[in-house]
Formats: sequence, structure tokens, C-alpha cells
Amino acid sequence: MNGRMELAGVSKTFSGVRALENVDFDLYSGEVHVLLGENGAGKSTLIKLISGVHRPDTGEIRLDGERVRMRGPGDAERLGVATIHQETALIPRLTVAENIYLGRPPRRFGMVQRSRMRRDAAALVESLGLSLDVDAVVGDLGIAQRQMVEIAKALSVDARFLIMDEPTAVLSRTEAEQLFDLVRELAAQGVGVVFISHLLDEVAEIGDRVTVLRDGTRAGEASADAGHEELVRLMVGRSIEQQHPKRHHPLGAPVLQVRELGRAGAFSRVSFEACSGEVVGIGGLVGAGRSELVRAVFGADRYDTGEVRIDGVRVPSGDISAARKAGLALVPEDRAGQGLVLGASVEENLGLATLSDRSRGGFVDLAAQREAAESSIERLGVRASGLGQPVRTLSGGNQQKIVIGKWLLARPRVLILDEPTRGVDVGAKAEIYELLNSLAAAGTSVVIVSSDLTELLGVSDRVLVMADGTLRGELDGLEATQERVMALAVTEGEHSA
Repeated sequence: MNGRMELAGVSKTFSGVRALENVDFDLYSGEVHVLLGENGAGKSTLIKLISGVHRPDTGEIRLDGERVRMRGPGDAERLGVATIHQETALIPRLTVAENIYLGRPPRRFGMVQRSRMRRDAAALVESLGLSLDVDAVVGDLGIAQRQMVEIAKALSVDARFLIMDEPTAVLSRTEAEQLFDLVRELAAQGVGVVFISHLLDEVAEIGDRVTVLRDGTRAGEASADAGHEELVRLMVGRSIEQQHPKRHHPLGAPVLQVRELGRAGAFSRVSFEACSGEVVGIGGLVGAGRSELVRAVFGADRYDTGEVRIDGVRVPSGDISAARKAGLALVPEDRAGQGLVLGASVEENLGLATLSDRSRGGFVDLAAQREAAESSIERLGVRASGLGQPVRTLSGGNQQKIVIGKWLLARPRVLILDEPTRGVDVGAKAEIYELLNSLAAAGTSVVIVSSDLTELLGVSDRVLVMADGTLRGELDGLEATQERVMALAVTEGEHSA
């Protein structure tokens, strides 16, 4: 199987906003071409051009040297282009076989041939080396298995080119390895694969070459083994060292005081302080009790023992309203489920934490709310078409900025962030780090929970390490290393740094 798909000088504009400008991209049969770029860089628009969802305003798409015009996804499919999106497009109540041949089951005399459909599905699954029961109901499958069904579905139409949009985003490491094995096998069979990922570690592992988009333009191309430094530079125009700029400001008095805090089955006898102008990191393995701890500090969950104080004043257990009034704010780990109202606008979400402050006699001061929202998106660098844009249509990084922004409007004394850059591209990460630095410099006390050790060490003045619901040790930011953090996180018993 030989061939080449090529996009030459393509541009695309939506409502006056240029999403892509004069971009070149190509894909050969049998290669894995990784597409990188921060959120909003134009990756989604590019793959929608390839898959026939959109048509370019300028430029052209060529297949084996011949210009092609696609009026919709059906044309792309007939040309051998298949796309696997982040959100699977499967019908949960149908079987694996029914999903693979959804909308085009084998028929004879107008009747669906179910036995043939099962045989064809089983043969396809076997040829791909997948462990799938074609009679299993898709709704009973795990996420990784559903991904495999999507791949089988795409290849059931003899796809020559396969587009995979963030396929590992919801997979465990073991599941991701299985997916990589399948991608390598497909490439060996001559399928050309466009692989989109935010994880730089995956690039060299799965890719042959890389194209990087930045602000709707082609920033450059590199070998898949180019290394993180070069890829980050292409993606955001700055080096890795610039991702964590050093802070130089004095710390103030303790603002947050947590004493002997405990909750049965979650954490026990945890004590720590956070000073004005200080960034305190909390590390540890998943399940160590970090998220449970900060939720209790904020009042989202009750605790059984101990106390939380802000500026020496005790904050009641399990009382978010009291915590907020005391100056506490929490950016939760699950921004979509707990931090945002996805169907509401940018302006409405930014006003959620301060709605009562802008209300008098049951009426909201809309002018004041809008002014505050406009100031916030400018300060945070939120990329949106306007205050009325639904938050669900924003990139992950911009959604996270909205969650942070709604709490900044409340001017908290202590800002707690749980996994603040999970699912966020490197460009938005750098902007969030700069924001945290500026907050600390202004005297805000910042507490950050992160599973990313590079991030944790890069932003923190002190690192607290938890394991099995207890605080195992404390490391000064200048002395903390990944090895020392992990040693505390995985060692049993009482430890101190």
C-alpha cells in the first residue's frame, strides 16, 4: 500500500477568526506523523479539513498527487480517510459487531445478514490482533476496549489514512502500550497515521516525524526523536527552562494553618502552614489522600478531627460558604464536573463565585459583572470569541483559566489548586505558572496539588509529601528532587525531611 496525502497552503477562517493560515502538511503510507500544538493552535481544524468536516478557504488537498474536493465526511471515507475522535461515536446498547458496521451492515435482498456481520467483524478483529468479543455490548466495555472498537470500525472501510485525536488521553499506561503496538502494526501494514497528543514522552515512542502548529500556522517540522527542548520551543516559542521562572520575593506570616486534620478512611493527623506569598506543593502517589485533604480544607467535605484557620480564625468544617468568606478558594481536579457550568457562557462562569457579592435585593449588577469578566479574561489571556461564548467550546487550557479566574475575582487569601494543568497544553501551562507567580508576589498564599513532579518542583517554595493519608515529610524547594519526593511517597512509616 503506497500513497501520500497532502495539504498545500490551506487556510480556514471562522466568524472572522483565522484558525489556519497557509499551512502545509503531508502524510505517507506506513508512517506515524505526530501533530503537536497547544490548544487553539489549529490541530482540530486541520484534522477536520483532512476528514471532510470542513473545506479549506484557500489551498488544496491532494491524494497521490491529485487534487480532491471533499463535501463531507462521506467523501473522505470513500477516499480511505478515517478519523477516531477523543469522544467515541459508538452506540452503547449495540454489540461490537453492530458498531463496527453501523449504518452499513452486510445485506442480501434488503435483509441484514447478522451471521455474516459477526463473521466479518470477528475476522477483522483477529487480523488486528485485538482481544474483543464481537458479541459483547459496547456499553459493558472499558474505555480502552471502546478505542479498539473505534479503530476496527475505521479499518472496516479499508482506511488508507487514519487520524487519531488524543487517543491515549483517557488510557492507563498499560492500555496506551497496547494501543501503540496496534498503531505500529497498522503502520507496518501500510496505513498512514496522524497521531495527535499533548504528551511529549509519546512522540519518540510512537512517531516517525512531527509537525508543530502554533497560532494557526506551521511552526516547523522535526524528527520524532528531536527531544523535549526542541519540541517545546516550536510549540510555545520558549525553552523548557522558561516554563518555571524563578521567584524572588519575601514570604510573609502564616495565612493558612492546618492542625491535626483527619477524616476516617481518607487522611490522618495532617498539619501544615502556608505563608503569605508562598507556593506550597503537595505531592504523593494517586490515592495518597491529597485531593481529599484539600477538599476538606476548603469545606467541600467534612473532617472528623483537627482544625483549619485563616489568619488565626477557625473555619467551620464542611462549610464552603464560611471558607469562601474567610478567603479560601479551590480550583478542583475535575474542572468540567465541579469547576464549570459547561452550558453557560464565559461571563456567567466567571461570575459564579462572586454572584452574591454583586447582588442587591435579589438583583445582579450585570454591568459590574461584565466589567469584572472583561478585566479577568484580559488578565488571564483567555482565548475566546467573546464573553458570550459557551465555556464547553473553549480549549482545556482556556477552561482552566476560567475556573481560576472566577476565584481570583473573589480575591482569595489562599488559593488551592488540585492538578491545575492536567490536560492542559504546554503553552497554557506556562501562562498558569506565570499567573501563580504573580499571585504569590502579590501576597496570596498558593497551595498546589500535582502528580507532575517537574511541575511540583518547578513552582513550589516547599513540597509536602503524602502517602497513605499521612504527611510523610517536608522538603525545601531548593533541596527537593524527584528522587527525594518519590522516596517519601513510597516508603512506609514515619519520616521527616
